[in-house]
Amino acid sequence: MQRRHLLSLPALALPALRSARAEGQVLTRVDTRLGSFVIAVDPARAPITVANYLAYVDKHWLDGGSVYRIVTPKNQAPDTPHKIEVVQWGMNLPDDKAPPLPFIAHETTQQTGLLHRNGTVSMARSAPGTAATEFFICIGDQPELDFGGGRNPDGQGFAAFGQVVQGMATVQTIYRQAQSEQFLKQPIVVRSVRRVAA
Repeated sequence: MQRRHLLSLPALALPALRSARAEGQVLTRVDTRLGSFVIAVDPARAPITVANYLAYVDKHWLDGGSVYRIVTPKNQAPDTPHKIEVVQWGMNLPDDKAPPLPFIAHETTQQTGLLHRNGTVSMARSAPGTAATEFFICIGDQPELDFGGGRNPDGQGFAAFGQVVQGMATVQTIYRQAQSEQFLKQPIVVRSVRRVAA
């Protein structure tokens, strides 16, 4: 396993991060082939989901992952009743491969109060309690992904747990790589994900 280390951001970036970051939040930097972005997570508001994410970060299991799915209005079926816009990334494990850590309990937006707004980071899942290694970032506000929203038939929504606080321009650049199909033919490599010392 690689030696753990903290990344420091350039000094000019620190005031913006401090103003965007609430007390007690943890920052992580996601470095991709197309640039980097910083995610702030709040262990107090979404303790189960944040602990899971940080475990994958600290064990470097997200290194070498990818952005592999980009959902836009154009690549969803015209009759899709609850369209969304997201960038999905993570370990991109095959459906038949178990994640390194157990699946986690589902923390709804009703429980946490963290809604799916522009830049919100959330957990991909099928049934409640099946989230582990896959994440997505909202492009624009996505209320259909909140508790009671219509995107998932069970009405439980998805587990929002973080926010992009720097590098949303990079996320938009990634979003513009969308294709006619949601799953990219050539996924965008995630080089590393690390905690950031601000």
